Amino acid sequence: MRQARVLRNGELVGILTQFGAKEYTFSYDQEWFSNPGKPALSLTLPKKQKDYQADHLFPFFFNMLSEGANLKLQSRQFQIDESDYFGLLLHTARHETIGSITVEALNKEV
Repeated sequence: MRQARVLRNGELVGILTQFGAKEYTFSYDQEWFSNPGKPALSLTLPKKQKDYQADHLFPFFFNMLSEGANLKLQSRQFQIDESDYFGLLLHTARHETIGSITVEALNKEV
């Protein structure tokens, strides 16, 4: 199991978890979820429910990854399999992302 904190401008939005190759969850932080002034993470992860499950990395997070030659380069640089999207996300979405969302490893294996 791997977990990541999802932050918006440094504030905890929720926890992204990978249980196996095809089991992912995203759970809004209770404080974020219960505050009506805090926006949903994305249109595909509205604040209508606190917990989401999927058999693939959620599109919102997948779209934070590089594509093509950049994906291959990052994969080689970090020595991570190109199809390990969660691992790549943990390494590349910690700093300098486009927008206000960052992702950092919860269990310090990265």
